Amino acid sequence: MLKQRVQMRDHSAEGGLFFRRTLVAYIGMVILMLVLFGNLYYLQVEAYDTYQTRSNDNRIRVVPVAPTRGLIYDANGVLLAENRPVYSLEIIPEEAGDIDKMADELITLLELPEGTKEKFLAETKRQRRFKPVPLYEKLTEKQVALFSVNQHRYPGASIEAYLKRYYPFGDTLTHALGYVAKINARDVERLDGEGKLSNYAATKDIGKQGVEKYYEEVLHGVAGYQEVEVNNRGRVVRTLKFQPPEPGKDIYLNIDIRLQLRAQQLLAGRRGAIVMMEPKTGAILAMESSPSYDPNLFVTGISTTNYSGLLNDPARPLVNRTTQGIYAPASTVKPLMSVMGLNEGAITPGYRYFGGPTYSIPGTTKKFRDWKKWGHGWLDVYRAIEVSADTYFYDLAYRVGIDRINEYMTKFGFGQYSGVDLYEETRGVMPSREWKRKRWRQPWFQGDTISIGIGQGYWSATPMQLARAISILTQNGHDVTPHLLKRTTTATSSEDAPLNPNIALQVKDENYWKVAREGMWRVINGHEGTGRKAFAKTPYVAAGKSGTAQVIGMKENQTYNAKALKEEHRDNALFVSFAPYEDPKAVIALVLENAGGGSTNAAPVARAMFDALLLQPDSQLPPIPPHLVKPEARHE
Repeated sequence: MLKQRVQMRDHSAEGGLFFRRTLVAYIGMVILMLVLFGNLYYLQVEAYDTYQTRSNDNRIRVVPVAPTRGLIYDANGVLLAENRPVYSLEIIPEEAGDIDKMADELITLLELPEGTKEKFLAETKRQRRFKPVPLYEKLTEKQVALFSVNQHRYPGASIEAYLKRYYPFGDTLTHALGYVAKINARDVERLDGEGKLSNYAATKDIGKQGVEKYYEEVLHGVAGYQEVEVNNRGRVVRTLKFQPPEPGKDIYLNIDIRLQLRAQQLLAGRRGAIVMMEPKTGAILAMESSPSYDPNLFVTGISTTNYSGLLNDPARPLVNRTTQGIYAPASTVKPLMSVMGLNEGAITPGYRYFGGPTYSIPGTTKKFRDWKKWGHGWLDVYRAIEVSADTYFYDLAYRVGIDRINEYMTKFGFGQYSGVDLYEETRGVMPSREWKRKRWRQPWFQGDTISIGIGQGYWSATPMQLARAISILTQNGHDVTPHLLKRTTTATSSEDAPLNPNIALQVKDENYWKVAREGMWRVINGHEGTGRKAFAKTPYVAAGKSGTAQVIGMKENQTYNAKALKEEHRDNALFVSFAPYEDPKAVIALVLENAGGGSTNAAPVARAMFDALLLQPDSQLPPIPPHLVKPEARHE
């Protein structure tokens, strides 16, 4: 039997197969190398600028630097708002080890308040572990010293100093200055909408009320920045570039702190407001709203207990009564009504009217009472202002009508924003037919007009509006917007605040202004004047007008008895005045809530303010701590 032949390998075929496989692999490698080199070319040549920028972003960071907030001074260079260092105890969790234990020990050592640890631990969860987290931000000097002695026991803990706003006069100027507080979500949204958010990248506080809010952009300044090199963990390695911030401008107010302190003394324990203004320029010399509160509570974060106390206080200390308090202006507007009556021809300087105990609209039986039970007898416009005869102005209002009253009193600034440089302002109400229809869905009645004639009824105004209106009267119809700002300054320049003079009201005869002012002169200097006792024996000549505003309505035959009423239902006392008579240096408008008669209670307060401005030497005014007076101001 034959053996089966064994087949030999085909080396030629295997060699061809190997060659083909090698060629395919080689071509694949070449293609991949081309792709690799092509990608390298794209990254390093074509996309160089893009990736260089992204690389620098990872390596270099721009850190914003907060500007120093501008200071606020009074008209004489007394410091009203400054920046004081606040000491903050901060811990870097990465270096601290057991932060829970360290927080407990530091809280015990420094006797920090309850809730400190909880806030700290919550904040650590929101921050990266190598960044410092504040444990407590309001350390006293004693606490700083105590920690410094024991600092070696607490790795990663340190004390940092920051500048925080401080108001050295506390509650004296709160409603004028306002305050700064931490930026909240609402502030961020507003700043973002206004395109200003980037300027606040390193800022923690912002103006919330008063001048601090109104002039926020001036006081804040412009943020700077520094470019720093960081490692792959985000830590700063070195500073590459530093652009210093531009500090905020300092501002000077027209307020004289000595007059402001005097106003605060006069309103101590009362609810009310005082506005003292220079009529020629509109400069506000003093504006006091009582009661007030300490704005420093808000700067470092007011507690819930303190805020609730302010919010629920029946005396409403959070309300700025000078611009937000609305009161019936009462008889203080009678001189202004006289100007209207003269210009409309409803009365003349010699026109005489018999003022009885009551007034009735022709064809009706309803009686509107005069404040004097037996009336005033024969009256001209001078005596009507002097004795504040209600019946005279009832008749004037009836004959002129609400449309003309609204037109004239609007020109005097009632029912309008005064333009004062504060956001916290109320327009009050200067009623009209349209206003009543919209507000009450009722037509206007003639009886409504009668009450308006003596500043009652639907009419309401703020002390700031009253001060502006009397200023217009003293300046023959010329109006200057009330303003707190005197000038802004930097290290190298100074710029005065602009004035905005205009004509509020033009009359047919300039003598009409003099008639109204002479009536106010008689209020203080005449033998029947309601303010003559309060201004007796003054070495200067003043003019004024009192007002007693009803808070609740009285029945036709009901007699007013303050003792029988709750305090909040008693009449408000008002007084407006200016002095000296021939060349007024100041106008005053003030209100004392539920204090009773304006001539008895409010007029003496106005007298005391004029005395402080025109008579009292510095030694009799409230003292000012020397360290708060700017050096150059001490030599003025």
